[in-house]
Amino acid sequence: MTTDAAPDAFTAAWWHDAGGGVWVEHQALLDRINQPVGDIVAGTADPGPGARVLDIGCGAGATTLDMARRVGPTGRAVGVDVSDALLALARERARAEAVVNADFVRADATTHDFGGPPFDAAISRYGVMFFEDPDAAFANLRRALRPAAGLTFACWRRAAENPLALVPLEAAAPLLPEPPPAPADGPGRFAFADPDRVRGILDRSGWRQVAIEPLDVATPVSFDELLTLSLKLGLLGTLLPRYDEAVRKRVAEAVAARLETCVEDGVVPMTAACWLVTARA
Repeated sequence: MTTDAAPDAFTAAWWHDAGGGVWVEHQALLDRINQPVGDIVAGTADPGPGARVLDIGCGAGATTLDMARRVGPTGRAVGVDVSDALLALARERARAEAVVNADFVRADATTHDFGGPPFDAAISRYGVMFFEDPDAAFANLRRALRPAAGLTFACWRRAAENPLALVPLEAAAPLLPEPPPAPADGPGRFAFADPDRVRGILDRSGWRQVAIEPLDVATPVSFDELLTLSLKLGLLGTLLPRYDEAVRKRVAEAVAARLETCVEDGVVPMTAACWLVTARA
């Protein structure tokens, strides 16, 4: 069973429709699990008070709001995403938390004309792996930044280095037809697993001083949280709605049985095995 997405998953249309809604539903869990990596991205990129920062694939806005606080009232953080549902939640969070220097824009970062003053930094926590044309996307993002401005993003390393991503798929495989194969280079969670591919994309799109370093962050979860992540999000989350309730029930039982073997002292000791990528415009 392939670890890449089926061709109709993780596209802009999917994020705008079913995908965005599921991520909104489980955003509190996602924010907690992803915060350690987001903190490292934001801390690495932090351009200081008064800066303008672009957050690519901002989702429900956690990293955008973090950067807005970091740059202070004289700065600005702009989050861009393709999902109306996620952006609506991001705007509501900004209002609830009284963060007035954050904006959220529904746009495809591959083609959007950002206009206005150039940005001083661009960041992304797991947002860039879903570009359908990454060369064009990173070239467009570079044009939105001032010369020598910094780019910082986190992306996943190989599925084999994130073994808990494979367990649910292996458990479900005997119960589901083989999904349509997807290109090895995505878009999808592991599309940027090959650092040579990432470096090539950034080189071709005009970025300089590219550095790619391994980033391993402990992200322990409960059994129930891991089961939710496995069945509702990722590849299984895109596949299961296609099947009837009986099939979904059998898959859920099989996945739960496999995940129970991963629990140690009441928690699952998961680690996010990523790349931390930096470059200059």
